This record gives sequence, structure tokens and C-alpha cells, in this order.
Amino acid sequence: MALDAPSSHQRQAIERADAWGAHNYAPLPVVLADGDGAVVHDIDGVAYLDCLAGYSAVNFGHRHPRLVAAASEQLAKVTLVSRAFHAEPYGPFVEALAHLCGKEMVLAMNTGAEAVETAIKTARKWGHLVKGVPEGEARIVVMEGNFHGRTSTIISFSNDEEARAHYAPYMGGFVAVPYGDAAALEGAIDEHTVGVLFEPIQGEGGVVVPPEGFLAEVRAICDRRGVLMIADEIQSGLGRTGTTFACDREGVVPDVYVLGKALGGGIMPVSAVVADREVLGVFTPGTHGSTFGGNPLACAIGHEVVDLLSTGEYQNAARVRGEQLRAGLQPLLDRGWLTGLRQVGLWLGLDVDPRLGTGKELCYRLLRHGLLAKDTHGSTVRLSPPLVVTPEQVDRIIDGITRAFTQASAAAAGS
Repeated sequence: MALDAPSSHQRQAIERADAWGAHNYAPLPVVLADGDGAVVHDIDGVAYLDCLAGYSAVNFGHRHPRLVAAASEQLAKVTLVSRAFHAEPYGPFVEALAHLCGKEMVLAMNTGAEAVETAIKTARKWGHLVKGVPEGEARIVVMEGNFHGRTSTIISFSNDEEARAHYAPYMGGFVAVPYGDAAALEGAIDEHTVGVLFEPIQGEGGVVVPPEGFLAEVRAICDRRGVLMIADEIQSGLGRTGTTFACDREGVVPDVYVLGKALGGGIMPVSAVVADREVLGVFTPGTHGSTFGGNPLACAIGHEVVDLLSTGEYQNAARVRGEQLRAGLQPLLDRGWLTGLRQVGLWLGLDVDPRLGTGKELCYRLLRHGLLAKDTHGSTVRLSPPLVVTPEQVDRIIDGITRAFTQASAAAAGS
């Protein structure tokens, strides 16, 4: 079990971070020093089970030996030459990733937000050059409750006021519809619409799963109306949902995949937009780029990530361990301690009964039981352990969560 309060050693580290770092995050009071698989240790050597996995960026666990080996081998060669020149790992990486997605071209970037920005630019340029939408008139339909990043463009179509407030003026060209409402989606499309940008599962929203068949309806609508189906699989992709992509759950293939997080194996920021030549072929030299996008180190790691996914081992692990975790937490829902429990693969959203406290307060309780998790939207706790988590570790997660909720219930009853 973790300490009830940070040690003096950790307090000093936290105070230093608070004094010199911008306060755009509100981290839990723990200072992590190393990790292995699903376990991390703080600077005092106390162990925790990582139930967040860097918002799915660490799908394959901390310091996965194959990923570390790939990174180390490339570190000993060259890490950056810029795309002004060809680099040895680039071609094999983009070929492997294109095959994984069943597409023809890859545009490599760094962060997920960069990939989303790139997808937006792709859709607009495709709309102008291929579909014939007049310059400056292209529109993209997005979903309410979305989270695609925090750049100026992306927050322009966010309805999360915490991320959006005080950053005006905002960019136009976006139309928002309710998530999961196919009729509203089709009604929002007109002759100037170039794409539909959506998350197959809304992770930041609290692991919000659309109605069954919605993804297939989006595909059919996009086909019928001649617009690009753009799936932001940055959090949901690369094994997290029990399939390689969340869209696979309905047998749907989007026109554009937007990838990130786990593509870098938790080692490097690696992202990509993947589509067919008709779509990504609209880019010509000088029209888009990034100094670090597609750098040799990133490509070496990303290629190894693609190879890890080729066997289906991690996708299967997500399904099996996810079912184990869901079954173990079902009693919390039965007792009324949870008002909702959503699970897809090894990804869960727990809606906490307000009488037991906020999601943040429950995360503090989980911390004291050696579990690291993150709250969202006030009352929801998200769970996304690395896909390498063992059955025994899942049992420990279930036990720790159950103990934390039992204590919260007792505290609420005594107040």
C-alpha cells in the first residue's frame, strides 16, 4: 500500500515543480521515478499499479524490452536528419503502418494534436482539390463532447469550456452534432462538407461508447454524401479496445485514420495520418511538414509497435483482462456505489455516486491503495492499464478499487 501522504522528499520535488512549472495540470501528489510493465515506483521506491498508461500512450507497458531495444539500437545510429533527406527507418515504418491500416500512404507527425490538425488540413485541401468545394468554404462535422487536443483550431469546435475559455477568437468551418446521432449527422452535411471527424469511443468524455451500429451508419452516410470519414483513433486505437482499431468492432474502415499515443510506445511522441493516395496525395513538397515528424528514432519505435500488434496478442489481452476487470467491478455497480460502468476492451469509465465523493477524491483514495488513475468530468474515473497487465495485477486493481469505495461509502455514511 502507498503512503497516506507524500514524504518530505516528495514534497520538496512537488514544491519545486509547482514553483517553476506552469500550472496547466493538477497532478496527484506522487513523484514517479521508474516503471516496468504495469508497475511504476515513486522516488521513495513505493510501487503503484499504473491504471492510466499515459492515456493509452503506454499500451505495451513501461520499458517494453522490444521497444527499448529498438530505441537503443537507433539511438546508437542517428536520431534526426529532418525530412530534407531520406532516413533508413522511415520507409519500412510507413510501409508497415500503411499495411496495418490497409491504406496506401502515411503522413508522420509527432503529437496527437498535430495529427488531428494535419487531418483537418487534409480534409480541407481534399475538399477543394478533389471534391471541388470553393476555397474557404470547406466544413467539417464534429461531435459534441469531443476531445481531439488543445490547439487553437481544435478548441474552436470543443464544448469543453475549461479547455476553450479565454482563447478566442475561434476558427470557423466546424459544425457540431450530438455524439451517436446519425440523423443529426446526416442533416448537418451539405455541399460544402468535406469530412466527419469523430472518436469511435470518446475517451476524455469518460469512455463514452456510441450506440451499436453508429460507426457503420457514419460510414454509410459518408459514402452516400461524398465526404471523408475521419476516425481519431489516438486513444482508442492500437489494441486498447480489444481490436487493433476501435472501428474494427463494427467492421468499419474510415477514409482517414488519425493515430498517436501508443504508436510511440510511451518512449517518443509519434503520430500519423493514414489514408489512400487520393486523399493524402493532395500534399506536395512544402505544403505541410514538421522538423521532427518521421524522425529516425520515432520510426524505429513505431515500426516495432506495428510488429507487436501483428500477432493479435495484445488485442486479445485487452479483451480478456478487460472482461476480468469488468466482472470484478460489477459488484460496485450492484451496490449503487457506481451510477454507471462502461467497458470496451481494457478501457473503463466508472461513474461515481456523488454521495461517495468526486472522481478526483476517489483517485486520491486509489492512490493510497497503490493505484494510479485519472478522473474526468467531475464524477468519472477512467481506467486504462497497460495491455501487459497480468491477471494477478488485475485482481489487485479490483481489490484496491473495492477497498477505496468501501472506505468512501463508510465515510459518507458517517458524515
